[in-house]
Amino acid sequence: MSETFLPELPQELWRAGKLELAHGVQQSLQLIRIATACLGRFLAEIESRGAKDLYGHGSTASWLAEIAGLSRGEASAIVKRAIALNPTRALDGTEVPPVAPATAAVAAQGLVGDERIDQILEILKNLPTEISAEDRAGAEQILANLAPSAGPRQLAKAEANLQDLLNPDGNEPKDPEPKEPRREITLERRKDGFWKLTGLLDDETGARTAAALEAHAQPRPVDEFGQADLRMKCERMGDAWAELLDLAIACPDQPGTSGYRTLVHVTIGLDELKSGLGTACLDFVGTMTAREARLAACDCLMVPVVMGASGEPLDMGRLRRFVTPGQRRALNIRDGGCAFPGCHRKPKNCHAHHIEHWADGGPTDLRNLVLLCGFHHRLIHHGDWEVRMAADGLPEFIPPQYRDPLRKPRRNTLHHV
Repeated sequence: MSETFLPELPQELWRAGKLELAHGVQQSLQLIRIATACLGRFLAEIESRGAKDLYGHGSTASWLAEIAGLSRGEASAIVKRAIALNPTRALDGTEVPPVAPATAAVAAQGLVGDERIDQILEILKNLPTEISAEDRAGAEQILANLAPSAGPRQLAKAEANLQDLLNPDGNEPKDPEPKEPRREITLERRKDGFWKLTGLLDDETGARTAAALEAHAQPRPVDEFGQADLRMKCERMGDAWAELLDLAIACPDQPGTSGYRTLVHVTIGLDELKSGLGTACLDFVGTMTAREARLAACDCLMVPVVMGASGEPLDMGRLRRFVTPGQRRALNIRDGGCAFPGCHRKPKNCHAHHIEHWADGGPTDLRNLVLLCGFHHRLIHHGDWEVRMAADGLPEFIPPQYRDPLRKPRRNTLHHV
């Protein structure tokens, strides 16, 4: 093994020049890689002798996990790499050659790291099984020579070239019929009230999902006050997911909801709902604030529950639709989309908001309704903006005083030119 030493570190590293810093990083990487290659040879020898006989462990990976403080998965990856790069011995003492000896020689010099080694091993695994040992060794030598100066894309391109060279006709199809696409979704509620969504999608479904989310996750345009959209991309994608759910639920053919935007059982006292203070029980799975309950009740199906002073349910009313389909169509024509000044959102992305909430006695008619997208609906409920119906029957918005000391009413002029 070649000897490589770290440069002597100055007592005040911030005084070092850029070349000295760069050389220090390069030599440190090389030293780490050489030490990793040396570790691999030790592990391959332990694997040959048997970790159970040497240390009482069932496998080399479990022994390494214990002494190194690693997870079993992390230790298994290190041992698997060590066996692929180094010769081992079978039970009868015969030598088992390494899978990638040329790569091992490059790794021993500290010229390639674990990520490229794993990529080379994966490429070798994907080579046609019917090629000769000489062709396989030649392909590995090409990859090993390329690895010290190549990144993942260059190696991937080299793999494609090798496949074309060694298997020009391509692999024969194994299945006469295409397999069903694999799709998995897991949704679980955490203790803090948030829901964790994980999934696995096939290539086509993933591309369609990405396209749909990207279309709804574009940053909001800068408004007339110069306020830009400050959400991170992950936050915009989360909001886009919520909008897609709204669109799906509002579809008339949607099973179970029949096109109603919201259908939830919200149990809350009438006083709390009127004041916006307190909490509500949402479908018996958690709680939501009374403010959130007021927002949800703007455009939904509501099952009213009258609660007694001691919290017992006294009466459960009939299912009631607050905004009828006819009213919704009229709103779409009148407002043309989100009525908040400067908002581009179309009617399909909007909720029907009660200007005077129905819990406060507000009627469900066009003069008390306005279309708002999810963001501006929440802003009206939780912020300092106000909305009212002007004398001409169109909604107008009054900004907070810190935005406009005169609080001059504003309208959205983007939907009707």
